[in-house]
Parts: sequence; structure tokens; C-alpha cells
Amino acid sequence: MFVLRNRKGMTLIEIMIVLAIIGSIAALLLPNITGQLDKSKVKEAKIQMTQIVNALSMYYTDCGKYPQSLEGLSKADADCSNWGPEPYYKKDLKDPFGNELVYSVEGSEYDLKSFGKDGREGGSGNDKDITLDDVQ
Repeated sequence: MFVLRNRKGMTLIEIMIVLAIIGSIAALLLPNITGQLDKSKVKEAKIQMTQIVNALSMYYTDCGKYPQSLEGLSKADADCSNWGPEPYYKKDLKDPFGNELVYSVEGSEYDLKSFGKDGREGGSGNDKDITLDDVQ
């Protein structure tokens, strides 16, 4: 006698169809998620640069000049008798993409920029340089 049993579970084909659907959805969403992550890093870089600009202003007020390097914001400057006592900037001096911020000073003027996601000068989109004009 032949007895039909109620089998619970999924066949291999059903599992492969479910995996294909999940893979398709992931393939559609992944570029949007990574694009949003890069946009948030650009915004974070602008916020960080604004904080550094504020720290540079405080340093200038106390010392009458800008530091020769950004490390002057976190380490005592022997040329400045009014430095500190707390560091002007305590966070990492790299942008959110992990690249060094570019800082130069000439007299009473300074320049600060991030080279963006690609870490190279120029670029467009998320690779575009972030300059003082973008944060002021």
C-alpha cells in the first residue's frame, strides 16, 4: 500500500529561488547604501573641518599666529606662552576617509582641505576636494 506523507521542509529548488530573490534585492540596495555612507562621510568631513577652523581661531586668539602644522592644536607650542592648558583639538587629524587633512599657513592666512574619498586632488562627486569654502 502506498502512503503519502506530509513532508515539511523545502526542496533544493525552493531554497535556490529564495536565495536568488534575496541576492537580487541585495544587488539593488547595496549601491544605494554605500552611496549614502560616502555622502555621510563627506558631511562628517565638513563638520570636522568646521571644528578645526574653530580650534585654529582659538589658537590664533591665544598665540597671535596660526600653528605651523595641525599638530600644534593638540600639542603644546613652545613659541606660544598662552597655549592651552587644554589642547585646542583632541580628535584625530585625519578625515573620515582615513586621509591626512592638507593644511598650510602663510602669515595670517591658512588653507585647510580634505581630498575626499579618493585621497587625490580634484575629483567629482564624493571624490571632490572639501575646502574651506565648503564649510564657511
